[in-house]
Amino acid sequence: MNESIINVNSVLALGFALAAIIIILKSARIVPQRSNFVIERLGKYNRTLDSGFHFLIPFIDKVAYQHTLKEEVIDVERQACVTRDNIQVGINGVLYIQVVDAHKASYGINDYRYAASQLAQTTMRSVIGQTDLDKTFEERAQINEVVVQALDEAAAPWGIKVLRYEISDIELPMSIKDALEQQMRAERERRAAIAKSEGERQAMINVSEGHKQEVINLSEAEKQKQINEAEGRAQEIELIATATAEGLRKIAAAIQEPGGQDAVSLRVAEQYVKEFGNLAKETNTLILPAQLADIGGAVAGLTEIIKKK
Repeated sequence: MNESIINVNSVLALGFALAAIIIILKSARIVPQRSNFVIERLGKYNRTLDSGFHFLIPFIDKVAYQHTLKEEVIDVERQACVTRDNIQVGINGVLYIQVVDAHKASYGINDYRYAASQLAQTTMRSVIGQTDLDKTFEERAQINEVVVQALDEAAAPWGIKVLRYEISDIELPMSIKDALEQQMRAERERRAAIAKSEGERQAMINVSEGHKQEVINLSEAEKQKQINEAEGRAQEIELIATATAEGLRKIAAAIQEPGGQDAVSLRVAEQYVKEFGNLAKETNTLILPAQLADIGGAVAGLTEIIKKK
């Protein structure tokens, strides 16, 4: 009898212990960092738990939704879009969103990830439909910005924030690819021709500049040559004049010395006879002085002139 009572008490104690453990597990909640738990009490929204340790009323409160506040990446599937110039392209992208209100994310929409992805596709089709094919490649950043703005406005009631949208790939039909390749090839050839012509033009300019500089250098050299020759002639004339003046001064000084007058008379007579003889050699006509015999008188007259000078 006593053993049966002990066994029953043991079972009851074990049951109470298990119940206590279950109650503790049901009442205690640890919310991780950058997460929110949405609590419902008897099926109705009660509160939102932030990160940390929290107690709940067992069997009355329950965690209805768990949301991460980290940035989420959603792959937007490829879709067919028609540009404004009626070219069909396949576009897929990547969407970055973040939960900012756990209550709205829980009760504002059933699946905000799927809704954001579908909204991104429809918005992209609308934006591409208003853009030419060439602008689709050139203005990716602007297209992404327009999509983000439209998604952010639409997703505000869902408690999420659309951070950015990126076009990851644009697939073109083969015919358009061929046309674009031909266009790019023609553009490259045009640039190559322009670069070649610019190079030839620059080469001609360089050659002409070289000729111009050569002519300038030659003219400068000729100018310097003429200046140097003129300066040389001037120095030559100056030296000759200086030497002549010095010689005349010495002659004048020699004349004043004793016997100088006789030497001058003799020198004048010699020059007179010499020049007269040269005159007779150069022409058939002989001119004789009026007083040929009076050479001494002529010499005396020249000597007198030299004295006066």
